[in-house]
Amino acid sequence: MDRFDSLRVFAKVAEVGSFAGTAARLDISPSMVSQHVRALEERLGVRLLNRTTRKVGLTEIGREYYERCSQILAELDEADLIASALQSTPRGRLRIFCDTNIARFIAPVVVRFLEDFPETAIDLRSGDRMNDLVEAGFDLAIRAVVPPDSSLIVRRLAEWRHTLCCAPRYLENHPSPARLADLANHNCLRYAYYPFGDEWHFTDRDGKPAAVRVSGNLVTSSAQVLHAVLVGGGGIALAAPFIVEEELKAGTLISLFPEYLPVEFAINAIYPHRRYLAATVRTFIDRSVERFVEHQRWLGALRSEELPATRS
Repeated sequence: MDRFDSLRVFAKVAEVGSFAGTAARLDISPSMVSQHVRALEERLGVRLLNRTTRKVGLTEIGREYYERCSQILAELDEADLIASALQSTPRGRLRIFCDTNIARFIAPVVVRFLEDFPETAIDLRSGDRMNDLVEAGFDLAIRAVVPPDSSLIVRRLAEWRHTLCCAPRYLENHPSPARLADLANHNCLRYAYYPFGDEWHFTDRDGKPAAVRVSGNLVTSSAQVLHAVLVGGGGIALAAPFIVEEELKAGTLISLFPEYLPVEFAINAIYPHRRYLAATVRTFIDRSVERFVEHQRWLGALRSEELPATRS
């Protein structure tokens, strides 16, 4: 029998003074009450209760045991209340892993979250790869890729596509590519974790897939390095819109081949469990959704005439 259930039954017998009264309070049968007490006494090897036909009383050992049990049960009830409170109101520490490219974008969510919920603390780590969410002790990850672990819960926050772009300076020193296939003859800067390697994937205006194999003098896992070489006129790149937004708006980068859409990816919130999700995790995800709705609107602008004219 469950030990804690037996402790609760024994404590209630000590308070009520009878098996029948305890059974009525706990909505179980008197025989079940007797079984719980017997199981506890057999486990301890001592008699806890003196039983008569009219009354049940504590032995000396039973009285000592009841005092300790009541403290344990009170602390357990308090722990349950604390856990329930944490479930309904954000408080406590939240450990988050975030892709390096997204960290700057998610920063406003962190600022507002800590302002609105002063009983919370955030431990946010960023990087390009994370091995194991649970083993690393993270409550939540926000990533632009889906993890291979199918046991994790994945909530899509926003869809996004790379932007094929370069600096005007690059086109001043190299002939403009006239066709998608011409990219094979250009210096293409590649992100090491692009899922298709050195083959860049697109869809045309008719929805048909297109691809071109590229090469160049830079392959890097650092978005910052890719960004610096790209803006400096070092080549053509498939760049995430959230790292080239300002340059595209300012015209220091220009997009190429607007008739071809790079394949779609998603930014995801990833966490271990769906049931009993802590309020801290749930609320941070909800705030992130609101932030990425704004990002989604910008992605729409990226494919419209709101941004500088593209060159093909």
